[in-house]
Amino acid sequence: MILTLIGYRATGKTTLARLLAERLDWEWIDADVEIERGAGKSIARIFAEEGEPAFRDRESEVIAALCRRDRLVLAAGGGAPLREENRAALRAAGKVVWLTARPETIHRRMTADATTAGRRPSLTDRGPLEEISHLLAVREPIYRQTADLTVDTENRPPEQLADEILRQLKGIL
Repeated sequence: MILTLIGYRATGKTTLARLLAERLDWEWIDADVEIERGAGKSIARIFAEEGEPAFRDRESEVIAALCRRDRLVLAAGGGAPLREENRAALRAAGKVVWLTARPETIHRRMTADATTAGRRPSLTDRGPLEEISHLLAVREPIYRQTADLTVDTENRPPEQLADEILRQLKGIL
């Protein structure tokens, strides 16, 4: 069984994956880091040099491989659930938790993270906040369809969020 965290960038997937793995005594992996490691370059460079479809192909390969593991907390990339094959793999491998936050909160968190600009490409030609709002509108139905559990990350410390996730999934993991 694996526990997968999905949601838009800066909703806390990596932070919570680490915390949940510690509490469960499982391994944790950030899928985007695995993609970058395999490619030998940042996601932004993959997008610039190979395009989004090539990145999504790499992402699907990584998701498929990670879903064969056991006792793993997976921080999936924000766009990973966009492909049906990824959604099916994530659901078949275990439980999926969708982490949410308002567009303004996501934008503030992304701006505060010095690594975001260098590692993550812009996905549209819109301004940052408009891009977040637009992509959330497109992705929310997909996230909702994929998730077993939805957790709002607004104004709550990661430790409290991890407690809530484990409490709601008690007896399943």
